[in-house]
Amino acid sequence: MDNRKITINIAGRIYPLNVPSSEEETLRKVGKQIENMIKEFEKNFDVRDKQDVLAMCCLKFGTNAEIMAQTNEKNIKASIKRLKEIDQLLEDMEK
Repeated sequence: MDNRKITINIAGRIYPLNVPSSEEETLRKVGKQIENMIKEFEKNFDVRDKQDVLAMCCLKFGTNAEIMAQTNEKNIKASIKRLKEIDQLLEDMEK
C-alpha cells in the first residue's frame, strides 16, 4: 500500500500523519471542514476555549454520522423488503 506523510492543521496544532494515498484527499477535506466548523462555532457562540470548540465539533460530526447511519439502515431495510416483494412476484409468475 502506498503511504504518504501529510500534515493536518486543526485548531492551531499541526498533526503529522502517515496515511494511505487513497485516504489523503478525504483527510485533507475533513481537516478543512473541522477548521471551518471551528471558525463558525467561535463566531456564532463566542467560544474561545479550543477544547470546548473541538468538543462541539465532535458532537456535530457524531450527530451527522448517527443520522446517516440511521438513514442508511432504514434504506437497507426498505430495499430488502422491496427485493423480497419482487422475489415473491417472480416466484408467483413461475407457478
